[in-house]
Amino acid sequence: MMRIANAQLWVHDQDEALAFYTGKLGMEVRSDVTLPEMGNFRWLTVGPPGQEDFAVVLMAIPGAPVMNEETGKEVRNLMSKGFAGTVFLTTDDVRGDYEELKGRGVEFTEEPEERPYGIDCGFRDPSGNALRLTQVNEAVVNQ
Repeated sequence: MMRIANAQLWVHDQDEALAFYTGKLGMEVRSDVTLPEMGNFRWLTVGPPGQEDFAVVLMAIPGAPVMNEETGKEVRNLMSKGFAGTVFLTTDDVRGDYEELKGRGVEFTEEPEERPYGIDCGFRDPSGNALRLTQVNEAVVNQ
């Protein structure tokens, strides 16, 4: 059986992203490895405490030969608009977590709002990636 192990987000600065995801969102570093034989490629992953089998890859936008300059600009443009990737986070207390994250300096694009599936809000990371924080209704979970 296949399982999802990682999801990837493009980031402008891996150190800045690492500080955001660990310091503000409370995630843990899963791996942080630099490979000199691959031009100092850095494999950096983070994940929520207690969810050991999943990680988010914080991937620096590569240069040539992996990605040409024009494509890199397109990726950065999409990131600035919040359309280069989204991470969906769930919680049992969206309003409480919203207040806690705001207190840590997370800037929200949407406040918690009732939706047909639960309570939902949105924010962005320093690279512009969209993140959603949702408290799913029990009725939706048990369908």
